[in-house]
Amino acid sequence: MGMGATNTLDRVAASIGVLEGAVPAFETALDIAHGGVLFALPALLANGLLHSAEKYFTLPKGYYRLDSLLLLLAFMALARVKTVEALRYESPGEWGKLLGLDRVPESKTLRQKIALLSAQQQAPQWIAGLCHDWMASAPDFAGTLYIDGHVRVYHGQQTRLPKHYVARQKLCLRATTDYWINAMDGQPFFLINQAIDPGLITVIERDIVPQLDKQVPNQPSEQRREQQPLLHRFVLVFDREGYSPDFLERMKRLRIACQTYHKLPGRDWPGEEFLLREVSLASGHVVEMKLAERGTLLGGKIWVREIRRQCDSGHQTSVLSTNYMAEDVAIASAMFARWSQENYFKYMREHYNLDGLADYSTEAIPDTTPVVNPRYRQLNGEVRTEVGKLNRRRAQFAALTLKGDLEPRRVEAYQQKKADLQEEIEQRDQQVTTLKAARKQTKKHITVGELPEEARFNRLSTQSKYLIDAIKMIAYRAETAMANICRQTMTRPDEARSLLRAIYSTDADMLVDKESKTLTVKLHHLANNMSSLTVHQLCQELTATQSVFPGTDLTVVYKMVSSQNLRGQEV
Repeated sequence: MGMGATNTLDRVAASIGVLEGAVPAFETALDIAHGGVLFALPALLANGLLHSAEKYFTLPKGYYRLDSLLLLLAFMALARVKTVEALRYESPGEWGKLLGLDRVPESKTLRQKIALLSAQQQAPQWIAGLCHDWMASAPDFAGTLYIDGHVRVYHGQQTRLPKHYVARQKLCLRATTDYWINAMDGQPFFLINQAIDPGLITVIERDIVPQLDKQVPNQPSEQRREQQPLLHRFVLVFDREGYSPDFLERMKRLRIACQTYHKLPGRDWPGEEFLLREVSLASGHVVEMKLAERGTLLGGKIWVREIRRQCDSGHQTSVLSTNYMAEDVAIASAMFARWSQENYFKYMREHYNLDGLADYSTEAIPDTTPVVNPRYRQLNGEVRTEVGKLNRRRAQFAALTLKGDLEPRRVEAYQQKKADLQEEIEQRDQQVTTLKAARKQTKKHITVGELPEEARFNRLSTQSKYLIDAIKMIAYRAETAMANICRQTMTRPDEARSLLRAIYSTDADMLVDKESKTLTVKLHHLANNMSSLTVHQLCQELTATQSVFPGTDLTVVYKMVSSQNLRGQEV
């Protein structure tokens, strides 16, 4: 039966394969650990956690239902139980009460259930459906999208992944790359995993744009685009990795506007060109920026708008855009608020274990997948090394001069050193020429099937990763929605997420009234009165949603009890 299992009849029925799933049955209970995580239920449901899950996933007959498992995973993410293994250090009975069950599954069982759901290979389709709903509910945010790659470092021994440069650690480490598509306020829409990273430009053209063609709402019709030659369908914002005149031209032909930083901005513009402008960011903050604009011909192929921002120090940041209809302040707002996506990565790594593995399995990579030739990479590295040494010797040769008295001994030593350097330069020059010729004759890209045996590798499992990442995205969006409510009454709005983390970890009481069909969740008192007042307002907003706990007919009511709980006084 397992520790804490009390629902004997249902568990026996599940063991002989006649139970479709245990129906949640709540009972009045006090001081439930992490009871505050139930405050996130309305936001989780509103963000589609259970809206269409049964369309993509099914479970065989057993004790745990699909909705109970998804709620458990979402509650774990919000309560910062970062891995399945960490669940073994939590009280299974206390967590079971949050779901209306006698206990939650143990870590081994939960991992098996995740594997069953992942094996159906429907997680990417589920994410696509969620993305469609999210974009449809916020079309203004879906018109401008941030795209960036996030490197997930792998320290395991299951496979030898290719190395990637990790900017936050300034090292080349074995890793995979996730390309995230986020709204201007940082909220995620979807992601694409790349075990073998072909680069930002290739991923945008091959994987991201085809999906956005179907997902982005309110795109102008073909007739409108013909009437307005400068009208675009949506805007993509990315960093310097996407700088390419050819790429910008191809996107322009597809009527997709792009914004990125200029890799080769050239000389600074005169200071008198810059005007002080007020720029509204997606967060609602209004900042002042010194902006100037010119038209720029890139590569002799495409005219773009070049907008520069001048900092107080005099440094100028150049932004390129093929959005010919927006104002310069709108372009500056979209470009200089890219930190919202970087903040999302940082927050998810710290609080949602974004880089953690969903499981430890690997998958074979198709033999036709193109990869960088290891021999080419080796030769390219040798060329770079030798060219660096050659340039340093040439600099030494040019800097070596004879000064002062021309004594025969000094002249002879000078001539000998010059001759030695000249000889070394000639040798290294010949070696660089040989290496470059060998590199030119070597294919830069080959297929996985052509790799030597010692260079072969598998990729990490992606289906379970997509499933867990989808739940983390829903949890983050739910937390964001609750944070927006809390900020309305907080004197320090930046502390909204800290307050929510405190709520999720706070004990709560559950009171069941079967006659009125309500489930009242009473949160225990928080650290200070200001937080309690904010939570009181949050309770009113959440109760007004009239959310029904999945699998039951109980409407959830949210309240907060004061420290004098024995008297029944409520805030």
